[in-house]
Amino acid sequence: MSGFPEFAGNPVTVLTRRECSLCEKAVGEVSRICEPLGVRWVPVDVDTDPELRAEFGDRVPVILIDGAEHGFWRVEEKRFRAALARR
Repeated sequence: MSGFPEFAGNPVTVLTRRECSLCEKAVGEVSRICEPLGVRWVPVDVDTDPELRAEFGDRVPVILIDGAEHGFWRVEEKRFRAALARR
């Protein structure tokens, strides 16, 4: 698997940080899309890990699907749903 295998335990990971309005919006959108589909997802605060902060800190929120980067800064709903359907 390419990408970030350490995040593969959950189909969708949202990399966030506190006090980030874009992150809050992305978490809400991911929740709204994933939960009715029964797709597990988890938010992860990049500031809890120096490596995550160094890699993703200036691009949060970042969406990972099966450990691979799907997108950042916003959830593109059509594209996100299509990616979930392909898994």
